[in-house]
Amino acid sequence: MTISFDVAPRTPKGADVIGVPVHTLGPVPRTLGLNRAALASLGFEGKVGETHALAGAEGTLLVAVGMGEPGKVTAATLRRSAAALARAARKRTWLATALVDASDVEAKAAAQAVAEGLVLGSYRYVELKKDKGDAGLSRATLLAAAPRAKSAQLGAERGCAIGDAVCLARDLVNSPPAYMTAVDVAEVAVRVGAQAGLSVEVLDEVAIADLALGGVLGVNQGSTQPPRVVKLTWSPRNPIGTVALVGKGVTYDSGGISLKPSDAMHAIMKMDMTGAADVLAAMSVLPVIKPKVKVIGYLMCTDNMPSGSAMKLGDVLTIRNGTTVEIHNTDAEGRLLLADGLALAVEDGVDAIVDIATLTGACLVALGQKVAGVMGNHDGWVGQVQAAADRADEAVWRLPLPADYRKLLDSNVADLKNIGGPYGGALTAGLFLKEFVGEVPWAHLDIAGPMNAEADDGWLSKGGTAFGVRTFIELLEAFTPPTAS
Repeated sequence: MTISFDVAPRTPKGADVIGVPVHTLGPVPRTLGLNRAALASLGFEGKVGETHALAGAEGTLLVAVGMGEPGKVTAATLRRSAAALARAARKRTWLATALVDASDVEAKAAAQAVAEGLVLGSYRYVELKKDKGDAGLSRATLLAAAPRAKSAQLGAERGCAIGDAVCLARDLVNSPPAYMTAVDVAEVAVRVGAQAGLSVEVLDEVAIADLALGGVLGVNQGSTQPPRVVKLTWSPRNPIGTVALVGKGVTYDSGGISLKPSDAMHAIMKMDMTGAADVLAAMSVLPVIKPKVKVIGYLMCTDNMPSGSAMKLGDVLTIRNGTTVEIHNTDAEGRLLLADGLALAVEDGVDAIVDIATLTGACLVALGQKVAGVMGNHDGWVGQVQAAADRADEAVWRLPLPADYRKLLDSNVADLKNIGGPYGGALTAGLFLKEFVGEVPWAHLDIAGPMNAEADDGWLSKGGTAFGVRTFIELLEAFTPPTAS
């Protein structure tokens, strides 16, 4: 859903919607034709993300866009306000706005945030609807003073590319399970990888068996759809290190023999492949971002279904690194896929690993729908992930990995059980994954909460959010090789 961005010093003729930034204090731009008292009477205060539409001359739509307090505007403010503006302008095609110059944020960063917000706020999944709705924004002109124009144009192009990457992941996770099987994900990855100049390797069920990826094979046992593991590689010249991104790609999670209840959460289990979608999306934009680090992405893809051949409670699987795992709950399947992916990453000799997964309901209970949990074995590396998430305006909270809880994973017949009991499920899941990374600096993102938005909210659009894509981009661009912990 690419929007064409350009930068101009003044509003061009032909723009059919004009976004006018308004703070909570200070003068109101005369463009609106209303003073602050008049806006207040309409219920508009200038809070971040607030909008109010007014009829302008010759059919132009004027939209007052809330910016909050002057002097406190950040890139996150601009992103959220731009997303709200995009929604207010949904039936128009050409937007012009002075948001970039409405703050002290550096021009490139400001334009990037505004472009991201406009793209993400415009997003809707309408592929399967008869009525696709209005065409929506196809062009956006960012108004910026001449000295800031060149930087603003660079920022807008970068922001558009990042926004489009997030929308790619949203399309994948919003697609119904029958439209986005593991094979389908692999086909998308091949196409996207070719467009981005990435090296792409797809492992089918035969190659997966040859590599002894027991976690993938076990989860896939109950399915009529074959699994796929996709490895994507970005290789810059003279990389300063190598990072692995490992994504859980369960294209539909019934729970297997440990069947989920038929409720609203079960209905959105098509989104259980958000981790893999995020990894693919983040890697798709690396040619634009050009990080100095080599990046290897692993998409661990299958569905999890109940059938006569499905994995049973009490079964024992052997993961790629030789670790045996006794199954005590077939709905704790994502960690089995990730275990194989983490083992592959370690074998590839990477300097640091991040895995991302819609992993545990326990994390959703602990942190709610807007905050992801982050855990890891290396303070410095986890700190880099947290800092990247802060810059991306994707909220994360660090959770512990208590050594004393490790015994909850002990099995009488295997090296590990795949669950650790009724309490602290997010933590025992993290401890399980820790068993497969050795001494490699590793961080784990549990995005079970923010994988889905119940309603439009800032840069989030209702449905699959693709939370984590922009955190990865920030992380890779600012990557510093982790030192000994």
